[in-house]
Amino acid sequence: MIDKGAVFPMFYLPPVAYFSKINSHKPDIIIESHEHFPKQTYRNRANICSPDGELTLTVPVVKGSKLHTNVKDVKISYDFKWQRLHWMGLETCYRRSAYFEYYEDDFAPFYQKNFTYLFDYNEQLLHMILKFLKLTVQLQDTQTYETSYSSIPDYRNAISTKKQFEFEQKPYFQVFEERNGFLKNLSIVDLLFNQGPQTIHYL
Repeated sequence: MIDKGAVFPMFYLPPVAYFSKINSHKPDIIIESHEHFPKQTYRNRANICSPDGELTLTVPVVKGSKLHTNVKDVKISYDFKWQRLHWMGLETCYRRSAYFEYYEDDFAPFYQKNFTYLFDYNEQLLHMILKFLKLTVQLQDTQTYETSYSSIPDYRNAISTKKQFEFEQKPYFQVFEERNGFLKNLSIVDLLFNQGPQTIHYL
């Protein structure tokens, strides 16, 4: 039985709110690894800041990854060159940011090497980002699927692409702020590429 920490889904380049809540509940962080894969969520998409506002990057999954597929069994599709598109998007949007070059060599392999499973891909990205943020957490996977948790906070459906998640976020400089205004709760890479080692102070 899990009785401390908080439960989180496994996201792709998760939004700032995700890490803000991890920071609040560290060190015991439980990752949901037995849910059925829900579509159109941050599990395979991330929002970044482009010259025209929010730009969504989506990792395509193999057809047949319907609601009854365990999240750990969802395979990434390589039917088209999405990695090239994502990397071009990151470069186009953040090449002018203060810290893109600082992290570029660490992120680049994720857009060159093929990963079979979405969960594994996201997990390796998450470990790397936590290291950059200097967030010391104990990540632990769920052993079974629970519909709800009564004793600890549950963020599996709280941080959603379909509704704004309310949390305190200090504004920071964004590359295209003059055109778009400040865009809240983008992918953590937006904060990381703009603020670098100072990112932790914004969570």
